[in-house]
Amino acid sequence: MAPKVLVSDSLSETAVQIFRDRGIEVDFEPALGKDKEALAAVIGKYDGLAIRSATKVTPSLLEHATNLKVVGRAGIGTDNVDKEASSKKGVIVMNTPFGNMITTAEHAIAMMFAVARQIPEASASTHEGKWEKSKFMGVELTNKTLGVIGAGNIGGIVCDRARGLKMKVIAYDPFLSAERAVEMGVEKVELEDLLARADFITLHVPLTDGTRNILSAENLAKTKKGVRIINCARGGLIDEEALAELLKSGHVAGAALDVFAVEPAIDNVLFGLPNVVCTPHLGASTSEAQENVALQVAEQMSNYLLDGAVENALNMPSMSAEEAKIMGPWVTLAENLGAFIGQVTDEAIKEINVTFDGVASEMNLKALEAAVVAGIMQASNPDVNMVSAPVIAKERGIQISKTTQDATGTFDGYIKLDIQTVEKHRTIAGTVFSDGKPRFIQIKGITIDAEVGEHMLYTTNQDVPGILGKLGTLLAEHDENIANFTLGRAKAGGDAIAVTFLDTPIKPTTVAALKDSGLFQHVRPLHFKA
Repeated sequence: MAPKVLVSDSLSETAVQIFRDRGIEVDFEPALGKDKEALAAVIGKYDGLAIRSATKVTPSLLEHATNLKVVGRAGIGTDNVDKEASSKKGVIVMNTPFGNMITTAEHAIAMMFAVARQIPEASASTHEGKWEKSKFMGVELTNKTLGVIGAGNIGGIVCDRARGLKMKVIAYDPFLSAERAVEMGVEKVELEDLLARADFITLHVPLTDGTRNILSAENLAKTKKGVRIINCARGGLIDEEALAELLKSGHVAGAALDVFAVEPAIDNVLFGLPNVVCTPHLGASTSEAQENVALQVAEQMSNYLLDGAVENALNMPSMSAEEAKIMGPWVTLAENLGAFIGQVTDEAIKEINVTFDGVASEMNLKALEAAVVAGIMQASNPDVNMVSAPVIAKERGIQISKTTQDATGTFDGYIKLDIQTVEKHRTIAGTVFSDGKPRFIQIKGITIDAEVGEHMLYTTNQDVPGILGKLGTLLAEHDENIANFTLGRAKAGGDAIAVTFLDTPIKPTTVAALKDSGLFQHVRPLHFKA
């Protein structure tokens, strides 16, 4: 059955057609984004939800979204999506961070010019028939120092444009490396240095707990007298009350804001102040940008629903369509390894360490790690997936770590899990053979070569004569057909294990008979995704 997508906000017909061309059923209902009750009534039918800013993805809406797998936001900001609730529900949240980068960066530059030359005020005055040439004395941008807070995608474009205007650019960004700063032609500085030196300050960071009020009253007081401040990023990055006071005192010479702490901003402390330029969140509002993000979100959602590719996800490791094709068997292996541990472990898990060896260490480790955790968690909650599993693990206080290493042994690469409970330590390792099929290659430190099937049986015993024969006899007596069988032992007379691949789910009566035989220490039926 083809996936179904609901478009609940305004999206271009070209974007809607992308879904159709890819074989996805799509309903275009832009009015639903503003009618939460009507949206809740129908959302259960859809695998995907494509939105802009009008639709609110709340916990209550997600309760009705019984089939929802992905929410795609045509744009950068996802304040209208509850990402924590989405993660717990197992719903991927994607945005489109690149479709409107140029537009937003250009708006920041335009706002900088506007506040430097007081263009809006001068325009309004001239429209009124006044000719107040001497009143609007501006400043040049050439040779001024621009302080850029956040030198990522959009901030980087602003840096490039500012250098073209012959400005000196300094940047504060904890994630900006010294080498990258040199490539960009900017000076990497700490925040206090930027505040003290910048003639203009522009913000290009997301709104997080770490960036909220990054221009607080305290930090604004550290700025250079006569500074001009531009914010085309997110509302809430600036203490608007403090900024208003410093504008009134003359310490801040001007400000240009496209975003506000409360939007729509119909009443704000900054409104009406001289040399404050305000626009109604127009950063991404060009025809080119709106079309770009619409097309991008349609492609991303289609790629995920059809091929499993995860692009620009905010609550799950991204994995391109190309990566998904190569990594598919390894993701399956990682989930199967986790599923084995989850099904044979009855005690609460305290620690998970994942070792990535050889070719596995060169892949998307976050995605593989998420698959491992999902496999473990699904034993107790089948609805858990790669999105929700890491959230649940964190809530349970499970410590997750990883180790990478060059290829060792006879395989090009493998994945190994080391699990610690309060009382026990468990291990399992696996690899992917050239046929693309996952194999278990080690359990409890015992080397094996077990093909992974949908229905399996795991048994442990002491290495003594007669065990294998008795196992086969009991399975035959209960009409259980063996598809494949693997056994291994630590040493002669020591611990031994057997992994049996069956055609059908093993019957409870068979499990009971195996346990009652007294020959096996553990008898555990296992199920893996087909």
